[in-house]
Amino acid sequence: MSASSGNPVPSAPPSYEEAVGINMNYPHPYPIPGPGQKPDGKGMNPPPCMGQPPPANNPITVQTVYVQQPVLFYDRPVQMCCPSCNQVIVTRLSYDAGALTWLSCGGLCLLGCIAGCCLIPFCIDALKDVDHTCPKCSALVGSYKRL
Repeated sequence: MSASSGNPVPSAPPSYEEAVGINMNYPHPYPIPGPGQKPDGKGMNPPPCMGQPPPANNPITVQTVYVQQPVLFYDRPVQMCCPSCNQVIVTRLSYDAGALTWLSCGGLCLLGCIAGCCLIPFCIDALKDVDHTCPKCSALVGSYKRL
């Protein structure tokens, strides 16, 4: 085939900028070294941030959050802030029969204490569960289970 068919034959393929359609007048994403600057980037200004608004001079509001440590309940009164009435209190204790009380009673029954001696664990506070209540609003604030 020859070039005489009427279509001119290009001498070279188009450049990358021509093929992709990059505007040569648009600022480059990286700075172009000027005269007297080395192309390694030293002494060059960083590229401008495009598409980001300038920082505003709005005042910064700070909110202080107080986090209360979790309270561990045992068989002793605890000083704390009541979550119900928001008063600083020392908890009031009440004892209820729990799993350890019933297991102790069953163990004594298996050992032969059937005549009423198996009920002794229900008289001992050290074998019962402990409920912590607020003395001001009577709200239950925590419990301590023996088992």
